[in-house]
Amino acid sequence: MTYVFTSESVTAGHPDKLCDQISDAIVGRLLRRDRVAKVIAECATSAGIVFVSLRFLSEASVDISTVARSVIRNAGYDHEQFNPRTCAVMTSVIGYPHNARAPQDEGSLADHDLDSLPVSDQATVFGFACRHTDDFMPLPVSLANRLAHELDQARASGDLPFLSPDGKVQVAVEFNERTPARIYGISIVAAQTELHRPTPPQLEEALRERVIRKVFENERVKPDGKTRIAINPDGPVLYGGPHAHAGLTGRKSGADMYGEFSRQSNASLSGKDPSRIDRVAVYAARHAAKNVVAAGLADECEVQLSYSIGVAAPVSVQIQTFGTERVDVDEIRKRVQRSFDFRLGAIVRTFKLRDLPAKSEDGFFVKLAAYGHLGRPELSLPWEATDRVSALRE
Repeated sequence: MTYVFTSESVTAGHPDKLCDQISDAIVGRLLRRDRVAKVIAECATSAGIVFVSLRFLSEASVDISTVARSVIRNAGYDHEQFNPRTCAVMTSVIGYPHNARAPQDEGSLADHDLDSLPVSDQATVFGFACRHTDDFMPLPVSLANRLAHELDQARASGDLPFLSPDGKVQVAVEFNERTPARIYGISIVAAQTELHRPTPPQLEEALRERVIRKVFENERVKPDGKTRIAINPDGPVLYGGPHAHAGLTGRKSGADMYGEFSRQSNASLSGKDPSRIDRVAVYAARHAAKNVVAAGLADECEVQLSYSIGVAAPVSVQIQTFGTERVDVDEIRKRVQRSFDFRLGAIVRTFKLRDLPAKSEDGFFVKLAAYGHLGRPELSLPWEATDRVSALRE
């Protein structure tokens, strides 16, 4: 069976991603100063304004306005319609209730004590891996995220100075059964400034050469003569950004995860400290799925973890392999449960999630808030390690 599957991504300056980065920058800043801080940060932005809602429990503090303006500046906004100097930053800051569970450092607890750290919310999350790419990610979202990143690089490097920070990408891949066969189409919407603004043909030529050609240079599946490439198909976009359309934390979960190629929870990953199971369990499920595929037990694997309030471990662990398994699926599930500890405290400890912000000047988590939380070989993410392959083969 032949079919076409599409995934999208957006640049770091897209309003939704701007909000994700502000939320995660706040989380990282607090965790750098207090490794057991509890924090939920959500952001919204529109023309000339950023609104941040923060709920936290910590002895540390954070200058929300400074963090937000720094993210806006780093994203490249410096035009009259939206910039870090003149935009308004409004905040709502409240503490956790007095009866909230006190933060604990999972790394200091004995293994049996991790049972005393139950999740505080119900969640069902999914992890996925396949053999489309070297990092075991679905090809459509992998390409979309890389094109979005290259679009940003082309602007930031000065190669294409007429680009505005706001942009979006869609990649359509034609599949034969579940194997990528060709690139069906690529769509790029790239906002521009007034300065040195090119004509539509000039813009298309520039993006084909500087962005598309560079991303596909070493790809096995490349655009061909029939690939449909559309650049600003609805006409020129001037400036873009929050002046043109509003942004909200957590609204690009597809680009954050698997581009809808696999099931996903659709909960926001950004703006949450490591005690939030709906964030960290996504990383744990991805870790397990990737190791199953890397171990050769299946060519595709989806791991489902379901959690209930007040319980430390998932109440359900399910495995799907879509007919690609080389070992009985029930046996794979048993090996996964034997090889991975999916308790909340164990996940935080395994990935050293409370240590990572202190090792990064920007607080680490903000790096995940654009171009995806999964895959990302340039970041050497702990949940991307294939360190359980031997255990799964036994």
